[in-house]
Amino acid sequence: MTLAEKAYDALRHDIIRGELAPGRPLRLADLSERYDMGFSPLREALNRLQAERLVTAESLRGFRVAPLSLDELHDATSLRILIETEALRASIRLGDDSWEAGIVSALYALNLQAGRTGPEADIWELEARHHAFHRALLAACNSPWTLEFVERLYVATERYRIPILLTAALPAGRDVQAEHSALAQATLERDADKAVALLREHYLRTVNDLAEAIRQNESDTPLAKAAR
Repeated sequence: MTLAEKAYDALRHDIIRGELAPGRPLRLADLSERYDMGFSPLREALNRLQAERLVTAESLRGFRVAPLSLDELHDATSLRILIETEALRASIRLGDDSWEAGIVSALYALNLQAGRTGPEADIWELEARHHAFHRALLAACNSPWTLEFVERLYVATERYRIPILLTAALPAGRDVQAEHSALAQATLERDADKAVALLREHYLRTVNDLAEAIRQNESDTPLAKAAR
């Protein structure tokens, strides 16, 4: 891994998880001290993050962490539904036994982590397995461009989910793991219409839950401030 790639991974990690707050200036001198890197790899990483809409750049003012807004969340989710539902249809049409096994394995790993409590209830591991499950559903779509856009939209929405999961309880009465299981079953049964409908509903419920959590959250999280 090059220094530029290391800088990119470190910055991306901290932006997504809210450790670098929305709107925060990203001065090269500060970042160099924070990550113990030179200006050149940091500048290359910032330009790459700007292309991914995680960072903004203003003439004479440098880089900043991109702001958060509920409008952007709804926009990114709508596009994610549009792209992922088509990718899911393609995967159901083209997927083989190995693809099916990947879905079963990813769901099992996700359920294991979701059921853990105490020190083993690692939110970052849960998020990694959650992402792996959704990625497994689309893995057979046979379109690298589609999968690349899926990853970028995942990052765009993850920025909103992680801070809320860390600071506020989501609305009660929802069994997310049951939704995942139903989605996997419909996919493995090759029922494309049902699977697509379940995926769309799953994402829309998540957006509604996040909006509700923001309204109920009394802490001054960046997203709560943006929603006011």
